[in-house]
This record gives sequence, structure tokens and C-alpha cells, in this order.
Amino acid sequence: MQIKERKKMMNTRMKLLAVVLAALSVSPAWAQTDATAMPMTTDDAMPAMDHSGMDHSTMPDMPAVQPEMKHDMSDSMGGMLGMDHGNASAPQQSMDGMSQGGNTMDQGKMNMQGGSAPADARDPHAYSGGYTLESGPYSRPGPRELRLGDEHNFGSLLVDRLERGYTRDSNDTAYDMQAWFGRDYDRLVFKAEGDIAKGKLQEARTELLWGHAIATFWDTQAGMRYDSGVGPDRGWLAFGVQGLAPYWFGVDAAAYVGNNGRTALRLGTEYELLLTQKLVLQPRVEVNWYGKSDAVRGVGAGLSEAQAGLRLRYEFTRQFAPYIGVERTGKFGQTANLARAEGESTGVTRWVAGVRFWF
Repeated sequence: MQIKERKKMMNTRMKLLAVVLAALSVSPAWAQTDATAMPMTTDDAMPAMDHSGMDHSTMPDMPAVQPEMKHDMSDSMGGMLGMDHGNASAPQQSMDGMSQGGNTMDQGKMNMQGGSAPADARDPHAYSGGYTLESGPYSRPGPRELRLGDEHNFGSLLVDRLERGYTRDSNDTAYDMQAWFGRDYDRLVFKAEGDIAKGKLQEARTELLWGHAIATFWDTQAGMRYDSGVGPDRGWLAFGVQGLAPYWFGVDAAAYVGNNGRTALRLGTEYELLLTQKLVLQPRVEVNWYGKSDAVRGVGAGLSEAQAGLRLRYEFTRQFAPYIGVERTGKFGQTANLARAEGESTGVTRWVAGVRFWF
């Protein structure tokens, strides 16, 4: 009884060994590529082991192998030799066919840029739940009422200088203001500057311009300028820029063209130095240049007039601030000659007190 059990156990072990050897002989064929694949033949397979020649009797605690055991092992090994290992390359050939077929794909179909939307593309209005600016259960008939921030019209008025000036000979009142109405990119601009002395308008410059934003903090301006006061009135076409230069310098530059070949340039700049959060020191410079003399209005060709002032203001609020200061005005070149001929001074110092406000 024990001999039969041992024979059965030996047969099981031999069959398991045969299966392991068969698996090891088949798996390398699957891992080979086209360049190195070498189909296995029956000649390359492991030769059948003739276990009949093995002396199992010499093994300890092992009885001699019976004839029927030889028969079982021969059948198992014969099955191994009967396997067609040449078919092991079939999966590799199939994979190669897939790779070669992939090269024939139209790469143009993989381009996802441009073109029309696919048929199953989501409706862009679906993100809003079906609501649009002109349709939906809450839309109102008539023109579109929703306006974004840059679509609204706004307006502002800045009175930069409204002051009383004191000199040795006389006193006068000066004003310098600017207003605008429109949007961030396009707006209507109004500028006015002048002097009033002895109850009469001595000199005034009024401009009506169209401003257009060209960069951050910079606008181009084009329109008309009108001069009035002492002497005949003059009209000009105006072209200029206004904005904030690096290091926070405010710049207002313009060129003018009038009739009879008259031309003019004006450059103004100012800087605000915050001594405290409410106490502000403001230096200001303005220069005027004319291309042609206009003796009736006391203007000569070339550099005509320059002003340099310093004002100290206290801002009770950002919108309202009284100030005091000093300003020096000088006339040069042919303009100075015309002033001397009229008995006027070519330079004057004004002590000023005024108020600055905006809304």
C-alpha cells in the first residue's frame, strides 16, 4: 500500500516538473522582438529524458521505480516533445502587425486645433442655464440694459488752481481747470486757464478735446483751442498727449496749428510730493513756444514764456484742499522785447493763496 502511494506521489512530482519545464521553454518566445525572434523547432527543444536509465534505487528511502511509472513519464515527456513551439511567435507577429498598421494612421486627424466644433459640443449658452443678454425668462424688451463697468459714462471736474495772486504792482485772480465726460477709452475733455485783473479778462486759453486712451495712464487728445482776452481772439487746432510719466510726473503736452501759418507748443509738468498723508508739496513748470510772432497779442516767435511755481496744500479730504505758494513768470526772446516796448516787466513773482477741489 505504501509503495503505491509513493509511486503516485512520484508521478505527480514528475508531471509538475514537466509542466514547469514546458512553461519555461514557451515564455522566451513571447518576449522576443522581430529582430531577434528565432522560432523554436522540435530539434531545439529539450531532448526527452530517458528516466528508464536512471537508477532510482540509489536514492535514499526511495524504492525502485516500477515499469508502469516509466510508462507514465514517457507519456508526459512525449507530450512535451509533441508541442509545436513554432506557434509561440504568433503573438509577436500579431503585435508587429498592430505596430505597422498604426503607422498608416492619418496624423492629420489628430490635430485638435482649429476647425469646426464637434457635433456633440456643448452649447456655450448652457453654462448660463439658458440665460443670455437678450433672451430668457427675465429679459426685458427693448435695448440691452446691462452695462459693464467700462461701458458706463462718467464725468469729473478738477479745479487744480483757483487762486488769488499778489505782486508789487497789482493783484489778479487765476484759474486752471479741467473736466471730462465719457468712458475709460474715449471721453470729451474740456480745459480752461486764464487770468483776471482789474475786473477784466487779461488772457484765457480754452480747449475742447476728444481724448482716447493709448496706454496705461496715457491719453491722446485732439480738438480745438480758443484764445481770448486782451487783443484779437485766435483759434487753433490742437493735438497732444496727457498722462503720468515714470516716477509719477504728470505731463500735459500739446501742439497747435492756427491760420496764417501760426504754430505753437505747450509743455506742462507737475509732481506731487507727499510730506504727510494730508500735506502735499506740488512743484509745477509750464513752457510756451510760438513759431510766428503775433505782436497784437504780445507774442514773439521762439521761446515765449515760462512759469515755475511751488504750492503747499493741506487736504482736509482728497476732494478739497486749500494751499499757499509762490510762482515766478518770465518772458523771453521777442516776447520780452514786445513787453519792454509796452513798458511792462519781463519777469514777475506772485505770492498765491487758493483752493484745489474736484468731484
